[in-house]
Amino acid sequence: MTRSQPVPPDAAERTHAVVESPVGPLTLVASGGALVGCYLDAQRHLPDQAWFGESAPAAPGTTTSGAAAPGDAVLQAAAGQLAEYFAGRRTSFDLPLNPTGTDFQRKVWKALRDIPYAETISYGELARRLGQPGASRAVGLANGRNPISIIVPCHRVIGANGSLTGYGGGLERKRHLLAFEQQAAGLSLL
Repeated sequence: MTRSQPVPPDAAERTHAVVESPVGPLTLVASGGALVGCYLDAQRHLPDQAWFGESAPAAPGTTTSGAAAPGDAVLQAAAGQLAEYFAGRRTSFDLPLNPTGTDFQRKVWKALRDIPYAETISYGELARRLGQPGASRAVGLANGRNPISIIVPCHRVIGANGSLTGYGGGLERKRHLLAFEQQAAGLSLL
């Protein structure tokens, strides 16, 4: 962070760590004992670096270091679970999450967690599951604003025709994540 950037007033409540992954570096952000962000580098809707807060001490698999902070346990748990996921040993995440968004966005993000590992659904189907069948566009917009990538599996939502559309981390990463999950689950690839 450069000195010229203003620090958001609530940034002191957040800590972050960067972990390496097969889809590039992931910035994990914690606040109040919960994970509030998992960002791919160059992700669309990426917050300003100042929003991430202070660097947490280096945890296994992380690439950052800093002063001790209360979010360290959450960051370490997230880093560990992501490592298990990318090793093919974890199909769901068990972490305290607290993404910031509108009520509708939070409803969409909660529903994303119900999409089974290695499976996909369309934006329209997700809207139907939310009881709002005409809201597929709004669901897509909320999906694109998901601040906790991979852990809240927005990559499992696809176009009505089966196409890989709209992923904030880029379609190549979406393709990689879906193919990885299907291969790890022993399913035929995309």
